[in-house]
Amino acid sequence: QVQLQESGGGLVQAGGSLRLSCAASGSILSATGMAWFRQAPGKQREGVATILTGGMSLYEDSVKGRFTISRDNVKNMVYLHMNSLKPEDTALYYCNNAGPSWGMSFYSWGPGTQVTVSS
Repeated sequence: QVQLQESGGGLVQAGGSLRLSCAASGSILSATGMAWFRQAPGKQREGVATILTGGMSLYEDSVKGRFTISRDNVKNMVYLHMNSLKPEDTALYYCNNAGPSWGMSFYSWGPGTQVTVSS
């Protein structure tokens, strides 16, 4: 059973930066596409950034140029570097594998980490 633990969220002013971290149990990252998702109050969970096993990364349009996803396969960690944060980035952020779009079933979801951006 893969377990995921997100951290690094917090309260930041618009224009600020945060780095989110995701620790995954087991040696799964090197063979698995991973992704960050977010869910704002009253909205569905959405994909934000994906990093594939070859290192290629994909981003949702609203975060392109501001967010960067990276991974450390030795440490079993996935990161999301967020710059130029906007109030609309406020959400609970989760990591998981890249999901059904890439032929995978999601792992159990972790607790997420809250990001709040004040204007």
